Amino acid sequence: MSRTSAWALRTGAVAWPALLAACATPIPQVLNPHIVPKSFVERDAESAQVWPEQEWWLDFGSPELSDFIARAKADNRDLAVAAARVIEARAQTTIQRATLFPQLDLQAQGARSKLGGAAPSTGVPNSTGNSFGLSLGASYEVDVWGVAQSNLRATQESLKSARFAQQAVALTVAADVANGYFSVLALRKRIAIANEDIAAIRGILTTIQLRVSTGTSSRLDLAREQAQVEAVEAQLSLLEEQELEARVALAVLLGQTPETLEVKTSSSEAIRLPRVSPGLPSELLLRRPDVAQAEADLASAHANLDAARAALLPQFALSGSDGFASAAIGTLLHGPSVAWEYGGNLLQTVFDGGKLVGQKKLARATQQELIANYERAVLNACADVESALSQVRNNSKAEKHLEREVDAAREAFQISQLQYRQGTTDLLTVLQSQQTLFAAEDQLAQITLAQMQAVVHLYEALGGGWVEQPGDRTQSASR
Repeated sequence: MSRTSAWALRTGAVAWPALLAACATPIPQVLNPHIVPKSFVERDAESAQVWPEQEWWLDFGSPELSDFIARAKADNRDLAVAAARVIEARAQTTIQRATLFPQLDLQAQGARSKLGGAAPSTGVPNSTGNSFGLSLGASYEVDVWGVAQSNLRATQESLKSARFAQQAVALTVAADVANGYFSVLALRKRIAIANEDIAAIRGILTTIQLRVSTGTSSRLDLAREQAQVEAVEAQLSLLEEQELEARVALAVLLGQTPETLEVKTSSSEAIRLPRVSPGLPSELLLRRPDVAQAEADLASAHANLDAARAALLPQFALSGSDGFASAAIGTLLHGPSVAWEYGGNLLQTVFDGGKLVGQKKLARATQQELIANYERAVLNACADVESALSQVRNNSKAEKHLEREVDAAREAFQISQLQYRQGTTDLLTVLQSQQTLFAAEDQLAQITLAQMQAVVHLYEALGGGWVEQPGDRTQSASR
């Protein structure tokens, strides 16, 4: 390659990036006060600020849950899809970055040709000849207005978006595993309650059968108690089916078949509920991977808009080639066989039916769409935390009331059984107190599950310990 063409290409590769950087426009800042509240309504002002740790599930004190989440991180199919998308986005970035560098091509050729028979008029005989060539060509599209650089920024932001999406999926999967695990434990607790209720009913049924045989009770009491047994047995079958379905769903989350999954823990009583309290909403926006994903999507769309604007301007390209051409391969690399060519061209679209203008309008509309999408992600994130805080607080209150109700109902049931055996009350009173106790215990098990899942929801709403790195941020709430 000649010195002139080499100098031109080096100039394009080194000097132009400094010029095109000035063509990038600032990303719109959309974190206005009307979408970022100053504080959370449901936050306890007296509570210390406790953001989740990255391995937040350890706070529940269940080694089995930790093991399940580790399995899900390794084998969950949704996470595998998200990881593949990150690889795809990284490859797109590599492809786009290549447009910033010159393209070099090495070409070698050889040919043997033969002219036709002797011409009748001249009598010149036919001839056979060889030709050989070796050339190195270079081309470089000078990115004067930053089209390639803007496209590269767009792919880099898309790569960030894919990474954030992967982290959002990981957080969702961990929360789903925790919720599924707690559902299995809660259903096992409800099954145990049903079995206890059946055992209590059968104890009363034995007493009734003795009293019917002695004529001190009618068969009406016996029929009522038998109906109660059947009702609880039916409820038990439904609970067992739900427990199976919960285990099947948990197995899918772990990436394994249901028959290979074994949940060893029999009840949720060993699970402890940790305490977590958020800080300011503006800090929350740096802890939600889904918000960061929307932020990166907006930045990518803005880079595409910059590229669409720059595409309306003239485009420049440099090209050059050096090589050798000879009729004999033995003299191919000799001085007289040298051939070179270099040049440049300017391209300005005069008429394309509105294609470039349409692409610019499309890019601007896409940016507006993603501005709204980002603002929606911010609002949803804050609302998600408010909802989770409210769930934790109200479920906690309900759980305390139900615990007291269960204690009172159990005492009432024990008294009614004693009175019935002594003949001082009727069976209907026993049945009512028994139904009240069973319903209260079952509802307590359900509200306990709801409280555990509310805490998981709060961990998930607060980002699960994830924090956006300063170099990835393109939006600022300090305005």
